[in-house]
Amino acid sequence: MQTQNFKSITQQALALFATVCIRSVVPILALTILTGTPLFAQIKKTKHMEKGIKTAKVKTFNLGAASEHANNLISQAYSVNGTIYISGQYSHDTTDAVTGVGDFAAQVRQTLKNIDRVLAGFNVTKSNIADMTVYLTNPPEQSAPLVPLLQEYMGKHRPAATVIGVTGLWYPEQLIEIRVVAHTN
Repeated sequence: MQTQNFKSITQQALALFATVCIRSVVPILALTILTGTPLFAQIKKTKHMEKGIKTAKVKTFNLGAASEHANNLISQAYSVNGTIYISGQYSHDTTDAVTGVGDFAAQVRQTLKNIDRVLAGFNVTKSNIADMTVYLTNPPEQSAPLVPLLQEYMGKHRPAATVIGVTGLWYPEQLIEIRVVAHTN
């Protein structure tokens, strides 16, 4: 009988302790998350802990178009730790004017030239492309001429790729946009 009472008292005490802990820790954790202040600010980093910290190597690149300097919103490419994320490229010149208006093949070629220019900014080539996402405004008409143009561009290199049909792109004259992920290795 005493053993059952002891177990019951122990269980009640543990439940009370857990409730108090949860009610104390949850507000502290929430405050830590909201303010960004470390929970245990007094903990000192040891040399072993500092060795485990890695600094990300970040680099951005722009083509020199006027809009890049005007809005300062995005970069043409962003590289971190060896992976290059290239913003959607289209057939434009350095003034942001769409080139090859109405000529799908001309737009594809200029878009690919722009991708090459961005890759060169990271000292890599199209053989470093790992993934392409191609946006087309009229996939039924544009898919057939696109394939040989991409084959010509890529040669024997075969990255992953996705083609997506869209109802429109940034500029009304734009027929294609290509987003790329590449690597520096």
